[in-house]
Amino acid sequence: MIKAVLFDLDDTLVRLNLSAFIARYVAGASRLLASAARVNPVSLGGPYVRAFLAIDSQKRSDSLTNEQLFNRVFFEHTGIPLDDPVIADLVTYYESELVPGFSGGIVSARPVPGAREAIEAVHNLGLVCALATNPTFSLACDRARMSWAGVSESDFALVSTCSNSTRCKPSTRYYQEFANQLGVSLNECLMVGNDAVRDIVRDGCGLRTAYVGHGRPGGAVWRGPMDRLARELPALVASMDGIGA
Repeated sequence: MIKAVLFDLDDTLVRLNLSAFIARYVAGASRLLASAARVNPVSLGGPYVRAFLAIDSQKRSDSLTNEQLFNRVFFEHTGIPLDDPVIADLVTYYESELVPGFSGGIVSARPVPGAREAIEAVHNLGLVCALATNPTFSLACDRARMSWAGVSESDFALVSTCSNSTRCKPSTRYYQEFANQLGVSLNECLMVGNDAVRDIVRDGCGLRTAYVGHGRPGGAVWRGPMDRLARELPALVASMDGIGA
């Protein structure tokens, strides 16, 4: 029986050029940290890439949160301790005050049609609604992108971030940890996402996915645009509950 609906964020609830957003984020953060550490900001681009790749690796065996591993890798390559209180305050200011202004230009962020309605449909069904975005950023960055989608943290029982996750999608461990925090099992969850690789888990863990991307991947229980999902979600959940019974 479906008890929770998990939404991806980027290109599921908010349409944006994600690569451009990441590039703009890294460029701005590099300038800020370089000023504090008195180094060339260009020298920080590579360490940012290495840290992102480290937390995204599907071969990880550590038990660190994504934030802890990111900070460790970044420190190893720069000597800059991102968890130092002074540095952390700088990053928090940057992410809370400056990143929300990154929606324009080449990032071109705007709400996905039907996103607000789909979330309201979940609440109307009395189901748990959660944001299972790939946990590579902080809650502050997630909040910024949520605002571009026309949703807010209050819409969700839980938001995945780099600080409350130890893996990234499509790791089953990521999804299992997220479901555990919600107090449900994966076979009681419906994932809504646009990424045929990251949002569809194919290892028999029980998680099912409604696919709102442009392709036709195998393994999805439903395919179509978000605005149609908003209309059809009650029938979809009812049919899945019937299959489960």
